[in-house]
Amino acid sequence: MKEHYPDSRPDVAGDIRRPMQVDFMICGTQKGGTTALDSYLRCHESICMADEKECHYFDNDVYFPPEGPNYDQYHSFFRPTESTRIIGEATPVYMYWYDCPRRIWEYNRRCKIVVLLRNPIERAYSHWNMETSRGDETLAFFDAIVSEQERSRADLPHQHRIYSYVDRGFYLEQLRRLWFYFGCDNVLAIKSELLKAEPLSQLNRVCDFLGLDRFRSIEPQLVFAREYNSTIGATERRYLSDVYRYEIQSLEARLGWDCSDWLA
Repeated sequence: MKEHYPDSRPDVAGDIRRPMQVDFMICGTQKGGTTALDSYLRCHESICMADEKECHYFDNDVYFPPEGPNYDQYHSFFRPTESTRIIGEATPVYMYWYDCPRRIWEYNRRCKIVVLLRNPIERAYSHWNMETSRGDETLAFFDAIVSEQERSRADLPHQHRIYSYVDRGFYLEQLRRLWFYFGCDNVLAIKSELLKAEPLSQLNRVCDFLGLDRFRSIEPQLVFAREYNSTIGATERRYLSDVYRYEIQSLEARLGWDCSDWLA
């Protein structure tokens, strides 16, 4: 049981108590670099991140009984200090889970949302590798993705947390849900590959978005990066390229990105 932190926090000057509230959330995507971003932001003196990554509060029905949520339970995950200016957390499934945007909006209508979007083909393969290493997946990758819809019916009306390898890569629908509640200006989308290649510039985009001082320097890191025993095969890559082609092109048009490397 976590020690409860009072339902208030210091303001910027540290001399006035104001209501406790989480200001921003890293909402996705799973296997998109959210652990690295969470780790980087913990180095900023003005940011208080949750005690541990992935609170899994807004995707957990247990916290949302008919009488309504008790946000004190949520706030017990955080330990703001006198230097804290904003509070944040990172739970990647929030972007994917249908109920999360509405629940987050009901909690804090001004919440800022950060999402990392990775090549959905590589993301799906990384997701499958993770579940295989955990022992939660026994099918080969191609068998898993072609049978995904049938297997996922077991969790209807919810999405399937394990077998959603392909479905999680349809980012535009997930972004639209976030935009609907928070508006485009309060949702920052970053290409995962850029966070890996240019961490300082992308972290400073996050700082600008959150209204904080920029990082002067950072130590590049790969958190939980792992080497897989195999690489995605040509058959699987062709299959997923066909599945995602229109989605990627639509995402390029909407965000103004160049994602040609995702289909290369």
